[in-house]
Amino acid sequence: MPMPRRTLLVAGGAAAVVAGGGAIHLLLGGKGPGGVAEAPGPAPVPAPAPAPAAPPREAAEAGDPRLAPRGTGRPDAPVVVTEFFSLTCGHCANFHNTVWPRVKAELVETGRIRVVWRDFPLDGVALLAAAVARALPAERYEPFLSTLFRTQERWAFAQGRQREELMRLAALAGMDAQGFDAVAADEAFHRAILQQRLEAEQRWQIRATPSFLFNARLHTGGLPFEQFERLVREATPA
Repeated sequence: MPMPRRTLLVAGGAAAVVAGGGAIHLLLGGKGPGGVAEAPGPAPVPAPAPAPAAPPREAAEAGDPRLAPRGTGRPDAPVVVTEFFSLTCGHCANFHNTVWPRVKAELVETGRIRVVWRDFPLDGVALLAAAVARALPAERYEPFLSTLFRTQERWAFAQGRQREELMRLAALAGMDAQGFDAVAADEAFHRAILQQRLEAEQRWQIRATPSFLFNARLHTGGLPFEQFERLVREATPA
């Protein structure tokens, strides 16, 4: 198989996008221990930045409304939980399919937390899926994520048919074939998503998915509800 002409090279905290036409592709990371999917490595990385004093802010991204933050819950909730995820990560799917419904019902809808989703695509299929999800109207974002995670085995690992299966799911969410093709061809949009991933690596030392910031406290790996709720309680101001 010929090497893709556009490859995102990821090594620890460094990344480079090599242009040459065609779609953007990513070098895959492996499945790590402890309920995480890891980004490629190891490689020399810059000295860690000081721990952030606050979680990522929800200021709108300049220029493209598709890059604006996606989240749910009260804007003034005492705890902001930021999730860094990849749509082809099995550990992320497990969290969303088994833990997220209870988190939403007991912690989000009761006003205890706000959840913000941050893309951290680990491969080219995840990047395309993230772009499609962000190109939908904002109110369809969370339902589409839930659909993608629930049907992950069907589309993410359908060798040779990932694009076709993803297009079919996008159509069910209201995106026609012309809109899907436009998103798939929008390399500037793809690069912007990858830039957000790079910023997460450099600013918050994100190395695997899923990863969560509970206000400023980082946890890497999937969580049962009980541990998730305990971390929320520990992050809640007195």
